Amino acid sequence: MMKFGILVFPGSNCDRDIAYVTRDVLGQPTQMIWHQATDLGDVDVVVVPGGFSYGDYLRCGAIAQFSPIMQAVLDHAKAGKKVLGVCNGFQVLTEVGLLPGALIRNRDLHFVCDRIPLKIERTDVDWTQGYGDRALITLPIAHGEGRYYADAQTLQSLEGNGQILFRYASSNGAVDEEHNPNGSLHNIAGIMNAAGNVLGMMPHPERAADAVLGNTDGLELFKSLLTKSYAKADR
Repeated sequence: MMKFGILVFPGSNCDRDIAYVTRDVLGQPTQMIWHQATDLGDVDVVVVPGGFSYGDYLRCGAIAQFSPIMQAVLDHAKAGKKVLGVCNGFQVLTEVGLLPGALIRNRDLHFVCDRIPLKIERTDVDWTQGYGDRALITLPIAHGEGRYYADAQTLQSLEGNGQILFRYASSNGAVDEEHNPNGSLHNIAGIMNAAGNVLGMMPHPERAADAVLGNTDGLELFKSLLTKSYAKADR
């Protein structure tokens, strides 16, 4: 059993989608946590969902980083507990400093809504262990400011430390500019912090987690965490 806490900001619109996956599909205890709260309680995983927190005023995630609940999220992450940021949530995590780099306007300055192949760079971490030897999955994206950017030193560190978990790719797994939907440097679609307990990703795993939608590639990410939880309980 793993307890999920899903943050809710003014403008969040994917919070209920994630709750549907964790609570209804996977049967895990799930609570919605309002942005003005200061305590996460005993949740194991904090999810910062997609949407338009505070209307994306100033820039995406810029205001959400100052919400009272974010100090508890920082403490949660520093304690080595899991934090997942999806789309706008990824933007919030970079703004608050839990992940390096930034998400900026898409290369062509257009909102992109599509289903995109992703190359899984590692399956030896808690987030992706359930994918086994799968190297390619397909997840939806929907963003206007999803272009990952960082300076050369940060990119070198991400590459060297194995912190890049997902890259945009072709249906054959080729990682190149032709199959980069937003201009992200190094085709980055999702990264972890150095400790591996914080993950930010622009694609939406919660939108590919129910067979009725025709794709369950995202479900395995959530199930991977449960597998880790059950393994600990068995010891």
